Amino acid sequence: MFAGGLFSRHARTPFRVDADVLAKLPLPALTSAFQASDANPLLGLEGRTDLLQRLGRLVAARADIFGLQDTPRPGGLFDHIAAQATDGAVPAPVILSAVLNQLGPIWPSRLELAGVPLGDCWRHPAIKTDDATAGLVPLHKLSQWLSYSLIEPLQRAGFDVTDIDGLTGLAEYRNGGLFVDHGVLRLRDAADADRAHAVDSLVVVEWRALTVALLDRVADLVRAKLGRTPDSLPLASILEGGTWAAGRAIAFARRPDGSPPLKVISDGTVF
Repeated sequence: MFAGGLFSRHARTPFRVDADVLAKLPLPALTSAFQASDANPLLGLEGRTDLLQRLGRLVAARADIFGLQDTPRPGGLFDHIAAQATDGAVPAPVILSAVLNQLGPIWPSRLELAGVPLGDCWRHPAIKTDDATAGLVPLHKLSQWLSYSLIEPLQRAGFDVTDIDGLTGLAEYRNGGLFVDHGVLRLRDAADADRAHAVDSLVVVEWRALTVALLDRVADLVRAKLGRTPDSLPLASILEGGTWAAGRAIAFARRPDGSPPLKVISDGTVF
C-alpha cells in the first residue's frame, strides 16, 4: 500500500503518507489491498479503517506537531521526537510519551480521566491506589508496539535510544496465549475457554495484565540462561524473537486456525 502510493497525494512521490489522504481513505481500498473477502476475512477491518481516518484528521489539525518540516503527515512525529533528544539521546519512554500524547485522541473513546481519553486502559478491582488511578490498568499495547517500532528508525538516523526496557511487554494474544497454552495461566472457570469475551471483561484484563508481568520474568530467565544483560538483550528482542513467535507456534499446534486460547471480541483497535 505504501509503495503503491495509496496514502500519498502525489502520484510521482508514492513513498509518503499525507494527512488529507488518510482522512478520506475508503474502506474498499483497504479491503482490496489486504485481499480481504468472505473467504479470507480480516478481523476488525472497519475499525482499522476508521482508525486511519481519525489519524488523518488529527494529523491535519496539528500542523504544529506533524508539519514541522513538511505538510502535515504522520512522519512528522519523528521530527517532534527528535527535537526532544538530549546530547543525541532519546529515552524510549519519551517515544511512548509522544505517541500517547500526540496520537491518543485517535483511539475510540473508552475510559477518560480528567477529560483525557485513556485508550488501551481498563478497570480491575485488584488495583488499589489512593488517587484517581484506583482500579485502572494501563496496557497501551498498540501504542507501545509503535514505540518499539520507532526505535530502529531513530537509531538509523543517528540517535542513541536509551532505557529501552522502560517500555513494558506487549499485552497481546500471542504473548498471552503462550502462557495459557503452556498452562502457566489457568482459567478459574474452564467454561470461559468456550465463551467470547469483551476486551473490558475481567478475564481479559487479568489475562493481559498477567501477560505483562510474566514477560518480565521470562526475560530474566532467558538472560540468565544466555548470560546476557538487559542492555545486550532488551525485552523488545525477547518479545520479537521469543515469546511472540513461540505463542504463534503453539497456537497453530493446538488449533488449526492458530487462534488464541481465549476468544476476544475485538474491533481491531486493541489486538
